[in-house]
Amino acid sequence: MSGGTVSATSRTSPRRFRHFAAIDWSGAVGERQRGIAVALVSGAGEAPQLVRPGHIWSRAEVLHWLLTDLPTDTLVGMDLGAALPFHDQGAYFPGWAESPADARALWALVDRIAADEPHLAANRFVDHPEVARHLRRPGGRAGDLFPPGRGRLRVTEEHQRAAGLSPVSNLNLVGAAQVGKASLTGMRVLHRLSGHLSVWPMDQLPAPGSVMVEIYTTLAARAAGIQPGRSKLRDAVALDAALAALGSPAHSPLARLDDHQADALLAAVWLSIVGNDANLWSPPALTPMLAITEGWTFGIV
Repeated sequence: MSGGTVSATSRTSPRRFRHFAAIDWSGAVGERQRGIAVALVSGAGEAPQLVRPGHIWSRAEVLHWLLTDLPTDTLVGMDLGAALPFHDQGAYFPGWAESPADARALWALVDRIAADEPHLAANRFVDHPEVARHLRRPGGRAGDLFPPGRGRLRVTEEHQRAAGLSPVSNLNLVGAAQVGKASLTGMRVLHRLSGHLSVWPMDQLPAPGSVMVEIYTTLAARAAGIQPGRSKLRDAVALDAALAALGSPAHSPLARLDDHQADALLAAVWLSIVGNDANLWSPPALTPMLAITEGWTFGIV
C-alpha cells in the first residue's frame, strides 16, 4: 500500500471489488454504541447482511474487525468525514504552528493528543486549547476562530450542497445533524489502519486489496428513491422497499431494526452497485492536493 505522494492517475484507476461493506459510525460517549452498525454484501445482487446482528459494537471492535476479519477485496464505506476543511484557508488550523500538512498527519495528531483516552474517543483533542478555537462545542462554546454561520466546509461538502444535500461542517460538534464527533473518533481508527487498509483518495488504490472510502448514507437513500427528510428508515417493510428499488433482495429478518442498521444495509447495497463505476473514482474537482488534505466523499461528482 502506498501513501500520500502518488499521482492523480494512480488514485483513480478503476478496480473490481468482490465484497462491499458499510459502517454507520458514532462519536458518542461510552464504550459501546447503538449508533454503530456494520453491513456486508458478498457480491453484486446479493442480499445485505448485518455483521454480528444484535451485537452492540464498540469502536475498538470495529477496528479489530477491519484489521482481522475483513473479507479480501472489500470496498468499505464509512459514514464520517475523513478530514477537516483545509482548502479554504490553506490549513486545518490557521495560525497554529502544529497544524498538520495533510490528512494522515491530521489523523496522527488526533490519535496522539487523545492517546490515553479510552474507547477511541477524541474529547482531549476537542478540548485542546488551540484546536478548540476552531470548533463549535456543546454548551454554547464557539471558538474565536469558528466563523459565524454554518462553519467551514471542505470542497467535497460544497459539492454535496450543490447536489441538494445538507452537509454540516466537521468543525461543528453541536446538533443532531453534526458528524464532527464521529469524524474525529473515526480519524483515530483511520490512523490505526495505516499500513493495513488503503483509504481513498489519500492512498493509491491497491491491486488487489481492500479499500476504505468516506460515504454519505443519504446518497444511498436518494438512489433508492427516498425523498429528502425521510431517509431514516426504522421498519423492515420500508427498508425492503428501498432495497428492492436498488434491485436487491430483502434483508434477513431482525429481532430489532433501527435507522443505523438500515443505513448500513442500504449503503452496502448501494456500494455494490456503484463501487465498480470508474467515473466515481475520478471526480473532476478532486485535485492531488485535495486528495491528500481534505479527501472526498465517494459518489459525489
